[in-house]
Amino acid sequence: MTTKYGRILNVTDALFSKWDNNEADKRIAIYYKDEVWSYRKVIEEINRVGNALRELGVEKENRILMIAYDTPFFISIFYGAMKIGAIPVPVNTYLKPEEYLFLLEDTGAKVLAIESDIWPKLAPYLKGRANKLKHVIILPNISETQKIIFEDHNHKAELTFYHGLVSTASTHLEAEKTSPNDMAFWLYTSGTTGHPKAAVHLHKDILVVLDTYVKNVLKISEKDRLFSASKLFFAYGLGNGSYFAFGNGASTVLMPDRVEPRRVLETIHKYKPTIFFGVPTLYNAMLHVEDWKNYDLTSLRFCVSAGEPLPPLIYNKWKERYGVEILDGIGSTEALHIYISNIQGNSKPGCTGKPVPGYEVKIVDEDGKEVPPKTVGDLYVKGDSVAMFYWNDYESTRKNMVGSWFRTGDKFYRDEEGYYYYVGRSDDMVKTSGLWVSPIEVEAALLTHPAVLEAAVVGIPDEVGLVRVVGFVTLKQGYSPSSDLAEEIRNYLREKLDHYKVPKEIRFVTEIPKTATGKIQRYKFRLGEIK
Repeated sequence: MTTKYGRILNVTDALFSKWDNNEADKRIAIYYKDEVWSYRKVIEEINRVGNALRELGVEKENRILMIAYDTPFFISIFYGAMKIGAIPVPVNTYLKPEEYLFLLEDTGAKVLAIESDIWPKLAPYLKGRANKLKHVIILPNISETQKIIFEDHNHKAELTFYHGLVSTASTHLEAEKTSPNDMAFWLYTSGTTGHPKAAVHLHKDILVVLDTYVKNVLKISEKDRLFSASKLFFAYGLGNGSYFAFGNGASTVLMPDRVEPRRVLETIHKYKPTIFFGVPTLYNAMLHVEDWKNYDLTSLRFCVSAGEPLPPLIYNKWKERYGVEILDGIGSTEALHIYISNIQGNSKPGCTGKPVPGYEVKIVDEDGKEVPPKTVGDLYVKGDSVAMFYWNDYESTRKNMVGSWFRTGDKFYRDEEGYYYYVGRSDDMVKTSGLWVSPIEVEAALLTHPAVLEAAVVGIPDEVGLVRVVGFVTLKQGYSPSSDLAEEIRNYLREKLDHYKVPKEIRFVTEIPKTATGKIQRYKFRLGEIK
């Protein structure tokens, strides 16, 4: 079937072939530590990987599970696999061995590409499991000690090392003649409960995001240099840190390290990106770095936030300090990237923005009927980048992918000017005394108190089963938990919120649990895992 992208489309070929010219040696694709990778080097490495995978017997639609940090080798494996029609599946590098076993077995991966420091933790668990796994590729930066550990483990999969596998492979590779609607890559949802689900994305999906969000909101040019603190294995980070740049001949800065606010500031200071991508909790942490004046952020023309709604306090403090806007938006793994966003020069604190051209959204009630402005309902989105289905999960596919619409699980309302406002996840909303309370609204108010560093608000049943609003907070340096402080915070909120939204109780905790993408895991409070 012919689409707007033609009958034959291989996404790797579509992204890189236009830069495979006389300028490829001069055009910078990747900044990584002290290395600079040109487009020529990246294209040749991708081709080597594709040829090497074919030598291993990898065929079209074979899955390759990737447990990989943000390095050029993530890029070469991911795009090299797609160029031969195989399906890369990048996953979180912070999981436990049992979680990786689930992912290996769920994908039926034939190949595992894994970091050298993660493999020894996983290898002992593989005996008798993941029986479809034939090859394990150890990514670069291996120590001799680790090599001994590798040799001690017995698994039927053949163990090989990236450079040994790839270095002698040809730098020339014809792309597999895939179609726009062939499977290209899978991304696992980072849901807060239950097993993750693999959203199946097609070869056209990346190009759709480039034609919608990137073209209309980011407006990236060849002169841009992008830096994403969110990792490549997330849908958000995959766009920010790779194909946003490669689709426009721009550059990306890769940071394989754990995300820490000072390290992020150091990276911006060193590499001078023009666009920075983060999550609200990171922006908040960066604002609390004491020696922030030592870092130069003047290269930034704007920043982007997603993952959780950006509190107005953080937006205003960032803009006041650095003079640049943070463009808040919402996307999902299923939609691949952001579909509602603020626009540079017209961003609103506390507002998610307007639908990105190319996407349709609607807010519906419990009966599926669209609601009028200023009425909270469930958000649905329609767009050509939405995943085809969830792998191995028929029930979730039927529940969430309703015709051409995707049920996001988010509660929103829109104003009469067409701006959209996030009020919480459907399962995070709190109903007390017959009234809905948005955790996001109460958390934003809590963050304005001078003692509060971070906050999470949930509904917890009392002794008779009635739900009450409870606020969990961590404190800034110089403040100590006390009943007096808790009451002071509640009195403070009474001046800012309707009475039924004020938490019945403030509890002090040492940490607010979050997913690796920075989303608050409110369910851990509801389940009593954190008190």
